[in-house]
Amino acid sequence: MFTGIVQGTGSVVSMRENGGVVRLVVAVPSTDKLTAGASIAINGVCLTAVSWRDREVDFDVIAESMRVTNLGDLGPGSAVNVERAARFGDEIGGHLLSGHVHGTARLVGRDLDGDNLALTFSTPADLQRYLLPKGYAALNGCSLTLGPVVDDHFQVFLIPETRSITTFGDLAVGARINLEVDSQTQAVVDTVERVMAARA
Repeated sequence: MFTGIVQGTGSVVSMRENGGVVRLVVAVPSTDKLTAGASIAINGVCLTAVSWRDREVDFDVIAESMRVTNLGDLGPGSAVNVERAARFGDEIGGHLLSGHVHGTARLVGRDLDGDNLALTFSTPADLQRYLLPKGYAALNGCSLTLGPVVDDHFQVFLIPETRSITTFGDLAVGARINLEVDSQTQAVVDTVERVMAARA
């Protein structure tokens, strides 16, 4: 379980495919108290630490994760958002996340006005109903409040602190980002849709 409060950025050291599984090696901010089998979110994707040395952690990524997320867009030197799994007693500053990405959205607009950065993303058609103004979503693992949601686009506004500790400060138009919708919103929307369909 994660909270969407990204703890810093890491960088991809290498990616190597073997038998349909990609061995992803990432240099992370810290491996303090890391244990075998620990969960770490890389760009919001929950991955299991297989082994590590110094600050480099090895992960095995299956084909389905490569298909659904933007991990396949990465290469050596790519910057990624990193969050260690939450522990009981930790402050939940964002919202609860599973690290199970639902799909990707593409950055289509970037508007910087002083220290205010507005990012506009295209919305995958199958996820539009779960994105609501002032609702929550995780973008590349970062818990964010949604701004305007219009048709097939949504916007988020980033403070300087978020830009400085995540990859969003350098995100270029055209980039794909991982999107995990809020599980509570998804449950409510799906339940209402089922009830309405049954009544019809």
